[in-house]
Amino acid sequence: MFSNKDLKKLILPLFMEQLLVMLVGIADTFVISFVGESAVSGVSLVNSFNTIFIFLFTALASGGAVIISQYLGRKDQDAAGESGSQLLMISILFSVAMSAVILVFNEKLMRLMFGRVEDGVMEACLVYLRISAYSYPVLAVYNAGAALYRSFGKTSTTMYISVIANVINVAGNLIGVFVLRAGVAGVAYPSLLARAFSAVIITFLCFSGRNPIQYRGQWIFKWNKDLLRRILYIAVPNGVESGFFQLVKVGLSSIVALFGTSQIAANGIAQSIWGVAALVCVTMGPVFITVIGQCMGAGDIPEAEKYFRKLMKITLVFSVAWNALVFVGTPILMTFYTLADETKQLVVRLVLVHNIFNAAAFPYADPLGKGLRAAGDVKFTTLVSLGTTAGVRLVFSILFGVVMNLGVMGIAWAMCLDWVLRGIIFRHRFKQGKWKTCKVI
Repeated sequence: MFSNKDLKKLILPLFMEQLLVMLVGIADTFVISFVGESAVSGVSLVNSFNTIFIFLFTALASGGAVIISQYLGRKDQDAAGESGSQLLMISILFSVAMSAVILVFNEKLMRLMFGRVEDGVMEACLVYLRISAYSYPVLAVYNAGAALYRSFGKTSTTMYISVIANVINVAGNLIGVFVLRAGVAGVAYPSLLARAFSAVIITFLCFSGRNPIQYRGQWIFKWNKDLLRRILYIAVPNGVESGFFQLVKVGLSSIVALFGTSQIAANGIAQSIWGVAALVCVTMGPVFITVIGQCMGAGDIPEAEKYFRKLMKITLVFSVAWNALVFVGTPILMTFYTLADETKQLVVRLVLVHNIFNAAAFPYADPLGKGLRAAGDVKFTTLVSLGTTAGVRLVFSILFGVVMNLGVMGIAWAMCLDWVLRGIIFRHRFKQGKWKTCKVI
């Protein structure tokens, strides 16, 4: 169903898109730093809050992508198109509701979560959050359209849209901060504009008759209970898992705050490098969903098993090479930071531990798990992910980091232990073959 050339066309644009988003995020942070410490702090706090909604919209789009891919594998273009149209409809309704809640309760939420911050930081939080809330619907609409395009393999389209949108974002930030001197609003409105551009373009393209599947008006304005149930069957567990993971991250941040300035700084820098190192597995997740989803939709179990193994080999080889490259570049990167030598050495150690396990264990813990979900094995993978996040990552972070006094290195070891255990369970589940009996359509 997918030749090597097809897989290359699917994987490389996705990787470049994710890499671009990561690099633009770094550029954004750099530009915002010129506004002042209060602005940087406010934007950082709101972005951690916004991540919850981004995860929810991504989970909803992933649920739709599984259903669309399976109908494409079955060669039922109408059902696939209707699934995409229903995904767009429910994404709009859900995101508008979330946006309305934030616009009404934004100040109460911020004071509840970050009430002890300085007045300047709180003001920056409120400005950035209010503008960000307007972008929720367009972000959800873009995710729905991107899910449709990725389902039939045209990842190059979303890459090109992302390139233009990120240029708009960076250029807008530069104008907003250095020309208009609009402060936090000067970096918030360009993000809104870039997201709106992406949403409009991808939606327009999704109506095109040139695509194997497309949006149709009669499907968008129709409440298909059966299709929505199938989409939400995948999306809700994903959303619960993502939301819980984000809450655990917030909890771990409060633990890191106990370890002193040097370790906090090292952990923050290491996490930004970890984000780059994890790009391969972030890229391969949607690839598993598209490929395995289409195979399962076609009812071709042997083909699905073949691609499970092939995609895992690609992920492992690509991940080992990329993580090694990132680690080699880390000591060079440290020369640009004005940090104590002890802090720099801690960053290098954190990146070494992370990258070893990110290359060897995380491919089984994440992309393989997404492949199992694409096959319909949703409940098991969700329960395992929730269990290891709470029972391993959180518990052992406290044990290693606080009780054994290993600090942020202890939290890193707990994270890796989570990946190893989850990866072992998912690998056993794959070999056991219970995913072969799952059905979502």
